Amino acid sequence: MRSGGSTLRSIAPSVFLPALVFEIGNGAVAPVVALTALDLGASAGTAALVLALLGVGQVLGDVPAARLADRLGDRRAMLLATGVAAACFITCAAARSLVELAPALVLVGAASSTFYLARQSYLTEVAPLHLRARAMSTLGGSHRIGLFAGPFLGAAAIGLVGMRGAYAVAVLACLAVALLLVTVPDAERPGDRPVAVRGGTTSWRMLRDHRQLFATLGLAVLAVGAVRAARQTVLPLWAEHLGLDAGRTSLVFGIASAVDMALFYPAGLVMDRAGRLAVAVPSMLVLGGAMALLPLTHGVVALTLVAMLMSLGNGIGSGIMMTLGADTAPADGRSRFLAVWRLFGDAGGALGPLVVSVVALAASLAAGVVAIGSVGLLAAAGLARWVPRWSAYATPSAVRAEHARIAARR
Repeated sequence: MRSGGSTLRSIAPSVFLPALVFEIGNGAVAPVVALTALDLGASAGTAALVLALLGVGQVLGDVPAARLADRLGDRRAMLLATGVAAACFITCAAARSLVELAPALVLVGAASSTFYLARQSYLTEVAPLHLRARAMSTLGGSHRIGLFAGPFLGAAAIGLVGMRGAYAVAVLACLAVALLLVTVPDAERPGDRPVAVRGGTTSWRMLRDHRQLFATLGLAVLAVGAVRAARQTVLPLWAEHLGLDAGRTSLVFGIASAVDMALFYPAGLVMDRAGRLAVAVPSMLVLGGAMALLPLTHGVVALTLVAMLMSLGNGIGSGIMMTLGADTAPADGRSRFLAVWRLFGDAGGALGPLVVSVVALAASLAAGVVAIGSVGLLAAAGLARWVPRWSAYATPSAVRAEHARIAARR
């Protein structure tokens, strides 16, 4: 389990723990952002549009995040992002109108983009190649554990002080992340890996130089981002449609997140041994198909079961997008490449809730849910077509051949 002295355990305090705590805050507020918009007078379609601003913020933050990480370093960039997120959560809790809520959500998205770009770039450098998928899926799993714990903590805070109490949990999580970043040192980088060159190029040049990759696999990444982000939108909106209050909606989120949380390491293990396609395609088929079933639910039990099925699809794909990004990223200008990579995924994340919103406003919420579920099936087809073209670890035979090539080169 070692490569250049690095193991998953050795990098856990500097990578996985801050990500887990940061996501606890996001998990606490995930069920209530749309509900906050509804409480401020938004319709269901407008609430989905407001929630989409998180994704818009991530898109706007991706390219500047790479520049910031190159200039300040990963740790300082994450500290800045955490501080901005905390201030924005306070603003959300105090918001008295959509005009106050919306800009704060955009900045939360931009802060999250900076935080996760820095961790992904760093983890790509320090993770052993034969553990890459497990490392990335564990980072994804850290997010999922946070999303599991966050709604329960949010529900407890809601029970004590009302719906806005979930934002207090997010602020406390940000403060805890800042403490970890100040006190926990980074893991040692492997000595047998070329050091990433920072600042030698631009994100736009990376987009130009790798335009064929982004015009193919990048479109599949965009579709995956759309479906995954829409999952966070359609569930609370459909729960509100069924008449569930904020507390019960948070509990549904938490139960579904337990399924997500349980699958991250098996997903990485399968990717490392059987290739990336072994989880990428089934993940989108299950998630897209389950989302299309959501309008058939008419009670809390059925809603919870479908939410768990959606989490199954999401969970078996834990870390797949980050792993594919690491597979295809060059050592020179890695953070800039990953910024473009994340731009495609985050653009999908912004478009997913927008699709739900537009279709819901034009037809119905149920039609919007089915529409975005169909995008999941298109994402599965795109991944099946293009992952083998661009990743050296797409299939079991490709994994064996690549490991043999690396071993022969040593």
